[in-house]
Amino acid sequence: MHQLSWLRAFALVALAAATPVLAQDAAPPVPDKGDTAWMMTASVLVMLMIVPGLALFYGGLVRSKNMLSVLTQVIAVASLSMLMWVMVGYALAFGGDFNAFISTGKFFLSGITADSTAATFTEGVVIPELVFVAFQMTFSAITVALVVGGMVERMKFSALMVFALVWLVLVYYPIAHMVWYAGSTEATNGLIFGWGALDFAGGTVVHINAGVSALVGAWFVGKRIGYQKELMAPHALSMTLIGTGLLWCGWFGFNAGSALEANGVAGLALINTFVATAAGVLFWMLAERAMGHNGSLLGACSGAIAGLVAVTPAAGNSGPFGALLLGAVAGFACALFVVQLKPKLGFDDTLDVFGIHGVAGILGSVGTAFTMLPALGGPGDPAEYALGAQLWIQVKAVALAIAWAAVGSAIAFGIAKALTGLRVSADVEREGLDLGEHGERAYNF
Repeated sequence: MHQLSWLRAFALVALAAATPVLAQDAAPPVPDKGDTAWMMTASVLVMLMIVPGLALFYGGLVRSKNMLSVLTQVIAVASLSMLMWVMVGYALAFGGDFNAFISTGKFFLSGITADSTAATFTEGVVIPELVFVAFQMTFSAITVALVVGGMVERMKFSALMVFALVWLVLVYYPIAHMVWYAGSTEATNGLIFGWGALDFAGGTVVHINAGVSALVGAWFVGKRIGYQKELMAPHALSMTLIGTGLLWCGWFGFNAGSALEANGVAGLALINTFVATAAGVLFWMLAERAMGHNGSLLGACSGAIAGLVAVTPAAGNSGPFGALLLGAVAGFACALFVVQLKPKLGFDDTLDVFGIHGVAGILGSVGTAFTMLPALGGPGDPAEYALGAQLWIQVKAVALAIAWAAVGSAIAFGIAKALTGLRVSADVEREGLDLGEHGERAYNF
């Protein structure tokens, strides 16, 4: 299989959304009901990842006085993202040709009807465009919700909403366009797409983007009162485990759904999502033992997410054993970063969004160049695939995603700070954001 086949298939989706279909003698393709049903299911599975999956995963990790605030923040920013997507997001990411950084057209889904179609990875096979819009909408929603974890327990709700509004426009939509959009000419291709970078389901678009943005947010908001001086243990690891399970199940829609069809490639992404995650669980716990700690449930849950993140860009660009390797490396490396390096660096990325999503996203995005190797069971053409050239492309794509997310996030947080003050008062932080920001408690007993 050619190394760029999946990226070129994504181009068909973008072109179908951007250009009118010329009249032809042959009847236009009709969406297959099986593919359509699968993509609707995949979209709902990604929604399951956000509410309740991510909300419970994050909520269980904070102190009980902040549980409700985290749940509220996740559902609110995800809802804002969904409305933004149908109004301007889809138009700016996939709406039509403009330049290498942004798209244009189909604002408020103008011109899209129940009969509109989007191409898939197979010539002549289509799905309803509204289903594609919904699927991509869930990616946008979970990405901005992931950023929340870097600033929980001290950021104002109003500040988070302002940040999300600005960040989606400045950061998410341009990066989604740069990675996944192919125009009708080379000049209108997304910049990273034009380079030939491989990102099957969002290693750069979702995870590096969210991880770097959360790190910038943690710097802007500052450390929690008592950070590294007081015990700030998770209040409900049982909820975090439930959230982990929901995220893992929903991730099958995230990764296998990115095949856009119910076919063998979706099956490949499915099995890769199983094995990479399992490897992440076990190798995080192995790293804990190597560092002299007990293997923990918190480590197992964190390792699962690290494995899921790492395999995301490689889900359709890897054989199962390449995916296993990615998950193992990510689980071990993220554990070392979170447990040993982060305390020395001293920044307060509360729920380790950068330490897991950022680090594993970088490892997975760069590592996808290796998983393409036929020797690892990858789909690269033995006669054509050039590891060195692809590796350089992956590194360039990662570097640009990091830089774009860092600068755009700094602007978004700066605007939010100017308008809202960004951080709650010391009294509210000590009392807890549940009461201080929302006037209610997660628990009443």
